[in-house]
Amino acid sequence: MANARKREKPSPLRSPRTLIFAVLFFSFLLFVFLFYPFSKFSPNRSREALTITPTGIRPFDCDACPQASPVFASLVEGVKHPFLYSLSDFGALPEKPHKNIARMLKGKPFRRPDISVTVQEFLEGKDKDSGVVVDVGANVGMATFAVAAMGFRVVAFEPVFENLQRICDGLFLNRAGDRVTVYAAAASDRIGNITFHKLVGRLDNSAISATGAKLAFKSNEEVAVEVATIPLDEVIPDTERVLLIKIDVQGWEYHVLRGASRLLSRNKGEAPYLIYEEDERLLQASSTTADEIRKFLGSMGYHRCTRHGTDAHCTKD
Repeated sequence: MANARKREKPSPLRSPRTLIFAVLFFSFLLFVFLFYPFSKFSPNRSREALTITPTGIRPFDCDACPQASPVFASLVEGVKHPFLYSLSDFGALPEKPHKNIARMLKGKPFRRPDISVTVQEFLEGKDKDSGVVVDVGANVGMATFAVAAMGFRVVAFEPVFENLQRICDGLFLNRAGDRVTVYAAAASDRIGNITFHKLVGRLDNSAISATGAKLAFKSNEEVAVEVATIPLDEVIPDTERVLLIKIDVQGWEYHVLRGASRLLSRNKGEAPYLIYEEDERLLQASSTTADEIRKFLGSMGYHRCTRHGTDAHCTKD
């Protein structure tokens, strides 16, 4: 009889009170699953925290980007703050491999790009929380990751898809997702679209001007694609301090600067330091000149510009 009573006694899991509790608990879990913004816990959340969203353009999503293949990446030699980047142009393998591929096969790091050293020297000693760096014509991130390696935030612009894939490699390799926001767009003086000319085998020479793209590599194939354009003034809010703007866009520099008029008109001490390529042949291919740029910058208060190779460095008086 004792055993019979045990069999007839309701199980704790089947008691009315327990069943009510279970229903309420699983209803709560269902509510959380359906309505709570789980995006707060997404791996990209730290990157979104510094995202500046312009009208009509969202930052490039590396998580949704197809992985580039093959991947050739290595550490850069001779920089104070080390970083890695991934190549996008391989040359005609195996007959003519990229010089950095040859170095890597010999166990050597990549040659340091001049711009990587330049931006690190400029930022040395500055507070990493004092402002952002804007990299226009980011290519594969040789300036972007040099800056991120120092702990600074970067807003980068790059319209070439293959280069964007390599930037995504660099975000992972340098663990820089919380410091770098990338836009798949060409910075310019208007919002819209424009024909962009990719140069096969020399993507770093791709340009908005077809003449400028092939200026130094006339035998390379050129492929025309449509890319988005966006002014920097539409991306960077007035409340965000910008320490440095680096521009390398194969002759389109004047249009980039015009699209940053509000940024450049900030008072001395708040206006960004400028580094831009000033190659007269490339500028003329885009129907502008170095004098036209200098005149425009003068109207913005930038009267102190010095040449460093093919680059101009400018500060506000």
